[in-house]
Amino acid sequence: MLESVSENFPQIHQSQITYLDSAASTLKCKAMIEAVTKYYREETANIHRGIHDLSEINTTRYESTRDIIHNFLNSKAREEIIFTKGTTESINLVARTWGEANIKSGDEILISAMEHHSNLVPWQMLAEKSGATLKIIPINDKGEILLDSYEKLLSDKTKIISVVSISNSLGTINPIKDMIKLARKNSPALFMVDAAQAVAHKRVDVQELDCDFLAFSGHKIFGPTGTGILYGKKELLEAMPPFHGGGDMIDVVTYKKTTYNHLPHKLEAGTPHIAGFLGLGPAIEYVQRIGLNNIFEYENELLNYGHEKLTTVPGLKFIGTAEAKASILSFVIKDIHPHDIATLANKYKIAIRTGHHCTQPLMDFFKVPATARASISLYNTKEDIDKLTETLIKITELFG
Repeated sequence: MLESVSENFPQIHQSQITYLDSAASTLKCKAMIEAVTKYYREETANIHRGIHDLSEINTTRYESTRDIIHNFLNSKAREEIIFTKGTTESINLVARTWGEANIKSGDEILISAMEHHSNLVPWQMLAEKSGATLKIIPINDKGEILLDSYEKLLSDKTKIISVVSISNSLGTINPIKDMIKLARKNSPALFMVDAAQAVAHKRVDVQELDCDFLAFSGHKIFGPTGTGILYGKKELLEAMPPFHGGGDMIDVVTYKKTTYNHLPHKLEAGTPHIAGFLGLGPAIEYVQRIGLNNIFEYENELLNYGHEKLTTVPGLKFIGTAEAKASILSFVIKDIHPHDIATLANKYKIAIRTGHHCTQPLMDFFKVPATARASISLYNTKEDIDKLTETLIKITELFG
């Protein structure tokens, strides 16, 4: 259904590589590339500070991206959208501002057993600094969160819960809405969502979820690297101290005291990645034009096809077999190290990812050193899956 979208991704036609590494970073769409190029080639200027035409043009375009994302996430207000460098910075911002102001010794922080290091290490650092306890929500052998165990962990001591919406290592789609409802019923905790892997594949509505914070990265949704979003409920963001000090986040500066700007600028110090956010807006609009429901259905068809085809590879075992899955195929092959799989696949001009995928504790849970991971996006086809399958069979033959 969506094969024609490849026309909007120049790299597909300029490279002989079959790209199956979109969970690491997606390819870039034409509209994004053109917006970034136009800024650097024709209209470079800083924003927010100048009164000349170029500054005002770019300020308007830059802030229009905030409106696009406000609409995309269905936040209540545009000032609930904070621009960051990526998901990692967004999570660190919450941990370092709201977390350090509110988490005390004896409090509990909950994350799941499948979290990316960027949604583990900041909370681990906060727990060590504050004296709080970091607790891990267990999963089963399919890679699914155990909701009964999660509910038992919730208590008056639980102050924040941060969980990935879609696992980057397994493809598991977590029941975030149900988890938030349980948190509201059984604890005073705030709930943060790592939506880095979700926004390019399924609809995310922050009001419907009723999450307190949500983060994602632009480069995971056909946009530029170095761009990220933090959504936060307005009353929480207003109560948080600034993360960085410098230009744009100030109101009045004297040697005795500085007062801070209003949202969102209070949390956005310094000259930002202007070109990046000018490109992120068109990337998001591109996704909206296609429709996330259409994208999910198409990718799910490819995922099911991939599961069927890869089962024909001798010795292949899937890691992550949740009932609710997004377009990630993680696997190991008996007696072949995942790094060897990816190295040899590269010789056949197939790009897949191998390693622990920034989820080392999760690899320990499955008792594997690493996995090979093929991640599918809207520009992939069944022919890509066929080529991967044929290549993996050849690799197994090489190892005889």
